[in-house]
Amino acid sequence: MKNKTTLAIVDSGVANLTSVMAAAKRLGSEAEITSDPAKIKAASKVILPGVGAAAAAMQQLKAKNLIETIRALTQPVLGICLGMQIMFERSEESGGCDCLGVIPGKIARLPDKKGMPIPHMGWNSISIRAKEHPLFKGVEDGSFVYFVHSYAAPVSENTLASCEYSAAFTAIAGYKNFIGCQFHPERSSQVGQQILQNFLDM
Repeated sequence: MKNKTTLAIVDSGVANLTSVMAAAKRLGSEAEITSDPAKIKAASKVILPGVGAAAAAMQQLKAKNLIETIRALTQPVLGICLGMQIMFERSEESGGCDCLGVIPGKIARLPDKKGMPIPHMGWNSISIRAKEHPLFKGVEDGSFVYFVHSYAAPVSENTLASCEYSAAFTAIAGYKNFIGCQFHPERSSQVGQQILQNFLDM
């Protein structure tokens, strides 16, 4: 039997926490939703979920004194959707705001394209660029995952997997111990479950 992972799910105040918690529990993780810096630092893995706007999420993290706590983490950290976006240096959403800056780059609005409404919502396939990364164990190139977003990171040297909608964008980013999924793994059926399991096994 595997050792259970101690998982801190950051209570950022604007996140869809319960579905992430339920997914982690299904995988046998000892998960806890918390905004306690000591518990977050002590966890073997950390998930930063998020829905809504980047500026509001950063305000919540600042109010809870979590910005420097997250920046200083050395264990594997997974950002989901908005949680991924605020890992970058800056987002142009709502006129622009500074973010956590743990992954190089900036978040921009998806370009408008005829017949492709923004937000990008629903199932889309990912192209795996870093096939040897442990996050992709048992995950096939071209797998479909579930997206809901209007902003995204451009494809860069830190892109582990990309996706194409009105333009190519980063579906999964990785830099040092920080990983971000633009999609919702907790809503992405077996593929999302495998990615979450791989993260917990890292």
